[in-house]
Amino acid sequence: MRPELVRLFEAARVPRYTSYPTVPHFSPAIGPAEHAAWLQAVPEDRPVSLYLHVPYCHSLCWYCGCTTAVSADPARPRAYAALLEAELELVAALLPGRLALAHLHFGGGTPTSIGPEAFRRLLRRIGERFSILPEAEKAVEIDPRFLSAEMIEVLAETGIDRASLGVQSFEPAVQKAINRIQPIDRTLAAIEDLRAAGIRRINVDLLYGLPHQTVDGCRATVRALLPVAPDRFAIFGYAHLPALKKHQRLIRTEDLPDAPARVAQFEAMAEELEAAGYVPIGLDHFARPDDALAKAARSGALRRNFQGYTTDTAETLIGLGASAISSFADGYAQNLHELVRWRESVRAGRLPTARGIRLSARDRLERAIIEAIMCFGRVDLAEIAARFGVDGEIPIAAPDRLAELERLGVVIREGTRLRVPVEHRPLLRVVASCFDRYLEPGIARHALAV
Repeated sequence: MRPELVRLFEAARVPRYTSYPTVPHFSPAIGPAEHAAWLQAVPEDRPVSLYLHVPYCHSLCWYCGCTTAVSADPARPRAYAALLEAELELVAALLPGRLALAHLHFGGGTPTSIGPEAFRRLLRRIGERFSILPEAEKAVEIDPRFLSAEMIEVLAETGIDRASLGVQSFEPAVQKAINRIQPIDRTLAAIEDLRAAGIRRINVDLLYGLPHQTVDGCRATVRALLPVAPDRFAIFGYAHLPALKKHQRLIRTEDLPDAPARVAQFEAMAEELEAAGYVPIGLDHFARPDDALAKAARSGALRRNFQGYTTDTAETLIGLGASAISSFADGYAQNLHELVRWRESVRAGRLPTARGIRLSARDRLERAIIEAIMCFGRVDLAEIAARFGVDGEIPIAAPDRLAELERLGVVIREGTRLRVPVEHRPLLRVVASCFDRYLEPGIARHALAV
């Protein structure tokens, strides 16, 4: 990216746009009653997706921005898994029938922390309440430092077919600074063991912008993983928000790379992956050409939801667990964050809904524009207008910002079409934000734009 563009946008904070409107604009006006009505209105003849959030981890990674809880007592995550079953029963009782399940995703935290038996039992309950389609993708996030042979066996036995491994960085100084010591050999062995058990599809998550991270270290991390050929890489920028995530105060701000260094780190990893034959997807993903994500990007079927870039086209995503978010045709509903309050609600037989938002017609239109920009780097405003029955021009939330991006060459306008040249891919979120009428510039609740 041109240095002048880095300087222009280095202080900008914009959402990651895994939803629109984004989570900070959810309201407690959406509660259990609205959530229940949306569950009851799910079409019986269409597949749905299911996301289960397990917040427990074996140790605290200081960079983490997720809803997590650390416990050395294995009984706590097992008890949590039993309550996930109870929440599943609450939700299933409201659905119009035993719906088809197209995607199943376990996120965290560390989902495998619930242990083999609890995982097996939870999958059995899901199979009883949903009709899992033969082609359904069943994925789980994994910390390779705490993956036992017995857990791998149960993952394979229950039909898990995609594993997403957190790596972040192999640089020793970085690992020490983020409290995540993770040997290369252990990570590579976990990938080989998963594949040997039949779990062939492997994703790897990396971070840039971490304390003490270097361009050479970023390249070395990617090169260390290439021999095992993961199917997908996700390369996220570290979001330092110590006001919102108190444990991030353990990371010294002065140890973080500046914006030009962050961009250089991302570009170095992207260069290594593309040279190895990986296809860039959207903002920050890379996939082998034969992977389903790459095929979806080529065909125009790529989507973006709370799990990031996905091939999941289901209109309904049901979230279970503390902080989990459900997506319906009419809006979003998010569960309580606090484990104690979530636990109390489920035990009392109530949906643990904390907040959400009802989608307006304009929300849906702007969401379609933002998703097109984030997924493909281009959008046809006339096509979107026709799809949503809009006469005349679509209102732009930040026309001056969009005009400036056009002047800088970040956006190319061709009639009613807008496109972002591939070299400006790191600024997709900035371009998308031009259509976000909820965005409050200067509010430090979002990640840095670069």
